[in-house]
Amino acid sequence: MGASKKQFFPPNQNAIATLCNALGHPARVAIIEHLLINKVCICEDMLSILPLTRPTIWQHLQKLERAQLIQGNFKNNSLVYEIDSINLNNVDAYFSHWKIEKQKKLLARNH
Repeated sequence: MGASKKQFFPPNQNAIATLCNALGHPARVAIIEHLLINKVCICEDMLSILPLTRPTIWQHLQKLERAQLIQGNFKNNSLVYEIDSINLNNVDAYFSHWKIEKQKKLLARNH
């Protein structure tokens, strides 16, 4: 596919692309869903939920953390992960905006 040429796209499109890329694997989606329900988790929690090894789960957690969708903090000698609600809200707001724009166009077309 060649070079991405990200510099030719506006910052908001690059930002949403980074967030969507981080959500581009079912394991990472499952981790996000688990955190939305349970608020926090450690890598070992995911071992009982996902059919993956500890190193693979850790890599998925790291990808989500680099995209700032989750954040990890040490508590009682464990790295505890939780949702970074700002960036998750940014993803939601982005798609909500385009959904509203689509609805406006449909309404305008029908009138």
